[in-house]
Amino acid sequence: MEDSQILSTLAEQARPPVPPQAAPVLVFDACQVGVILRAVLYVEAVVAVALMYTAAGPAEWLARVALITGGALPATLLWLVAGCALKRPIARLRRPAQGAVGIGLGALAGLYACGTLTLVELAESPPWLASACTGALLASGLVAGLMWRVRGRLPAATAARLAELQARIRPHFLFNTLNSAIALVREEPARAEAVLEDLSDLFRQALAERQDSSTVGQEIALARRYLAIEQVRFGPRLRVEWVLDERADAARLPSLILQPLVENAVKHGVEPSARGARLRISTQVRGRMALVKVTNTVPAGQGDPGHGIALDNVQGRLRLLHDLQGGFRTALVEDVYQARIEVPLSQGDET
Repeated sequence: MEDSQILSTLAEQARPPVPPQAAPVLVFDACQVGVILRAVLYVEAVVAVALMYTAAGPAEWLARVALITGGALPATLLWLVAGCALKRPIARLRRPAQGAVGIGLGALAGLYACGTLTLVELAESPPWLASACTGALLASGLVAGLMWRVRGRLPAATAARLAELQARIRPHFLFNTLNSAIALVREEPARAEAVLEDLSDLFRQALAERQDSSTVGQEIALARRYLAIEQVRFGPRLRVEWVLDERADAARLPSLILQPLVENAVKHGVEPSARGARLRISTQVRGRMALVKVTNTVPAGQGDPGHGIALDNVQGRLRLLHDLQGGFRTALVEDVYQARIEVPLSQGDET
């Protein structure tokens, strides 16, 4: 590869990214497990506290909570089902309109709860207006919480992206890669060209504006490019094992989340050891979940590798994408460190 081509490739990576077009933001997203659990607990807590004012004692309070729950719980679930079923048309509305729809559905849910209690003769004189107002008030609290969640999600995702870019594309990695390529130019020019091409692809994907999520298969491909570059620098000291399950490839992950874990494994496993280290990247499917594991040996006595920034970043981004359904854990057992990501499979990917 000629010098002009190398400079052109690196200059291309330095171009500022094109700002992405604004996508519609869904506030009233009631399809997630975390939202469902929080909504049910919120309504039950409000009902329980409100009934404390009218109950003569604990026994009567428990009895009233059980009775009112018979109407409140189905109404809450109906509100969530309606919001989930209508999420696409609701997403086309502006945020104030989305909130109005949520509150309106809450009023209807309140009427449904009142009707349920009336049918089983638990309410002699049905308080229709009060039930509608109560449902609207509870729904307004839930919608406000969802709006706060969206407001916190967008800047948090941006900050997380900037943080992981800093932790992942460090200057010393660029310099080490260029030095490795320069050392190969005279003896193995074809290999030097391959290293620079891998570096170009890696930086193009890392710095380009893209969606907040990608697939496990795409993240694995990016990790392969990174490890191909590091293999030139460390040679036999870097021993990589791939154990991949194709069924997990379509599961969704936050974009560019796997490569920082792989880089940390190289930094804390291979660099400190004269003998190098073993890395193992594996994917598998368990039930309705896809598991991604990055395992590396650690030099004896080094202890916890301590990549706290990267771990907080991964955990926060997984929570933003999958809420309670996503999981991230790490463990250090007998000088073997493992980072494990767990994400749900989409319905179309389940086997």
